[in-house]
Amino acid sequence: MSKPIELTDDNLEETLSGSSVPVLVDYWAEWCGPCKMVAPVLEELAAELDGKLTIGKLDVDSNRDSAAKQNVMSIPTLILFKNGQPVDQRIGALTKNQLQEFINEHI
Repeated sequence: MSKPIELTDDNLEETLSGSSVPVLVDYWAEWCGPCKMVAPVLEELAAELDGKLTIGKLDVDSNRDSAAKQNVMSIPTLILFKNGQPVDQRIGALTKNQLQEFINEHI
């Protein structure tokens, strides 16, 4: 059973470029209420979509460079990457159905 992986400024680029499947990156922070609402949904989806999608979590407070590079201004921001490049994003807390629809557009 797969879980979201922890991403940092140090491993983000390598993770994105080395993935054979799309990567959904959750830009979040510990103090963010909506981020905490999305977290369990991402845990479920990581297990359900194992092998089709990698889900990663990047704490914007500890990894400001990566967040700035993607112009993340609000959290949670969810950015979907394919072949190391951002292809789509959503901002704000999404329901499981909304997240599934967003992901299914790209896998």
